[in-house]
Amino acid sequence: MQTRRNFIKALALSASIAAIGAPLGAHAADTIKVGILHSLSGTMAISETALKNVALMTIEEINASGGVMGKKLEPVVVDPASNWPLFAEKARQLISQDKVAAVFGCWTSVSRKSVNPVFKELNGLLFYPVQYEGEELEKNVFYTGAAPNQQAIPAVEYLMSEEGGGAKRFVLLGTDYVYPRTTNKILRAFLKSKGVADADIMEDYTPFGHSDYQTIIANIKKFASEGKKTAVVSTINGDSNVPFYKELGNAGLKATDVPVVAFSVGEEELRGVDTKPLVGHLAAWNYFMSLKNPQNDAFIKKYKDWAKKNGVPNADTVVTNDPMEATYVGIHMWKQAVEKAKSTDTDKVIAALGGQTFKAPSGFTLTMDKTNHHLHKPVYIGEVRADGQFDVVWKTKEPIRAQPWSPFIAGNEGKQGL
Repeated sequence: MQTRRNFIKALALSASIAAIGAPLGAHAADTIKVGILHSLSGTMAISETALKNVALMTIEEINASGGVMGKKLEPVVVDPASNWPLFAEKARQLISQDKVAAVFGCWTSVSRKSVNPVFKELNGLLFYPVQYEGEELEKNVFYTGAAPNQQAIPAVEYLMSEEGGGAKRFVLLGTDYVYPRTTNKILRAFLKSKGVADADIMEDYTPFGHSDYQTIIANIKKFASEGKKTAVVSTINGDSNVPFYKELGNAGLKATDVPVVAFSVGEEELRGVDTKPLVGHLAAWNYFMSLKNPQNDAFIKKYKDWAKKNGVPNADTVVTNDPMEATYVGIHMWKQAVEKAKSTDTDKVIAALGGQTFKAPSGFTLTMDKTNHHLHKPVYIGEVRADGQFDVVWKTKEPIRAQPWSPFIAGNEGKQGL
């Protein structure tokens, strides 16, 4: 009798658990989780917070138009806090515990390289939205930012041209990590191929979070005073850009004397700087907020409206920039690939991503390359305006195919595909 009573109790308990579990299970099946892996604190928060914001906006936009395969997207936001090993921990958590179908995240190459082994081991899917040094091609990563031939090389070619000032000497100044060092290795080889001597190249690095640029700016002035037209190529990342540009203004180093072209400074980073002394300095990107076309007008309006609705600090002055556009394009392309594959399975989505196209805020229809996991992107060079926006002074006629393996590094011949 006791056994029978225990059996009935157990049966009732399991039935009640099933009753509780049913709606939870049904709810879980109704959503597709996606991870957002960006630094919301620390030295990179100045750049990455806006990428988290635009990812949430894009997810809301997709959900409002029916979701993905009829299911709503559910964002899981984590803060790796500009701590590179923490990026790997958070990536593992997103894939293993939260069971996300894809992750949109990282800014620095050291954060990307920290998470790459995790995505490979767990067969996850990362969309990386920032320009980088190349020399990498991961099965589990899609690169929606620029490779060096879509940003760094065209920018230096422009500086050397008559139109760009005819620079003969170059200062390669960056934050001390893999992206600036590898990019400058490529640029040094490129400059050498153009006949620029080692004596006409100055190379210097500062740590993340560096704030005192007085000595470095003085050294640049001295190097530039030695008789040949000089330009600075900046790969400074994060909040160090604010003191660098402030010191540039304080030292009276004008764009007409020594132009600076930046690869990691856009509209967002310039919000914290008095840009009047910086007028005429340059940035090379694949998108600027100032571009005039219907897709960009709609993108800017959507983001400004979203920022106000969601109480983003200083919502009245929010801006859009290149990595935000790359984030927006990446999420939409992932959605299209999932719907083509009729599945969120990583391998099926990877197979469906090659050849996807999207009409982007840059004004171009961008294509995900069929073999190298990179977007074909247009290149723009812009001059800083007094209002912190950019006037485009040079652009490509059409999107350029990425070369993740630079031809200026020996041994890269024949390495362009996966």
